Amino acid sequence: MTFDGLCRQLADSANCESVASFRRVASILKYPDNMKTGCYAIEPSVDNLSLVRDLRSGHQHAITVTFNNIRTKDNLIEALDKRLMLTAGELEGFLNDSVWCASMGFNTETISTMFIPNTYEVYWNTSAKNFMNRMKKEYDRFWNDSRKAKAKEIGMTPVEVAILASIVEEETAAYDEYPVVAGLYINRLKRNIPLQADPTVKFAWGDFTLQRILFSHLEIDSPYNTYKHTGLPPGPLRIPSIKGLDAVLNYQKHSYLYMCAKEDLSGRHNFAKTLAEHSRNAKKYQAELNRRKIR
Repeated sequence: MTFDGLCRQLADSANCESVASFRRVASILKYPDNMKTGCYAIEPSVDNLSLVRDLRSGHQHAITVTFNNIRTKDNLIEALDKRLMLTAGELEGFLNDSVWCASMGFNTETISTMFIPNTYEVYWNTSAKNFMNRMKKEYDRFWNDSRKAKAKEIGMTPVEVAILASIVEEETAAYDEYPVVAGLYINRLKRNIPLQADPTVKFAWGDFTLQRILFSHLEIDSPYNTYKHTGLPPGPLRIPSIKGLDAVLNYQKHSYLYMCAKEDLSGRHNFAKTLAEHSRNAKKYQAELNRRKIR
């Protein structure tokens, strides 16, 4: 912003009673040649001398950045680009830099698991590098000794927990089902049974709008296709929430190996221990899809 632009904003948005006085004070303190970027809060009672001193010293106020319900790196970049001074290109450069990602303990497919969805206070003009370092500190703070111990107990790294949590969250919108679904997939992992998670197929196709997974969809050659490959996919399907992460760490212990969407299309699921029981649930669901002509 230019100095003239700032003066216009003071008049239009901050209800400055005397822009002329502000200009004189700013000129005396040589502020127009020493403007600093930032986000500044202007209180109604502040005088022009104090205001200029705050602006000249860069005494800015922190803003809150909240990100949640983020699916892809592009979504994350877009969300941050809207809230911070840094550019999308700067963010993209870090997230796709294999050397930098490795220095943080990730790769370009898993780097998004470093971001723990929450609300953070940051300075608007923080650099991309400083912001990334801040996110790594928040990640390390989240993965405290207790959570790391729980992950180790189920034989997973924090990144693997995040990958599974991303599948769980794509599989169900019902929070109370998270620990159940997590337990089901952990049962399959322990038995080396393919996860056969439909959301991974949607991810492989790059189309989360698919309502019905057909046999033709299952043929896609992708490491994310958990119908073809056992174990977890190489990266998350989305940035999982804290609820999702904790649901995996505190998964429900049961004997379920199968799940199918309920025939009422509520988004909830029928769980089964045997293939025969699962087949009955699947038939009811498929019949309802046919009745509603959902293809």
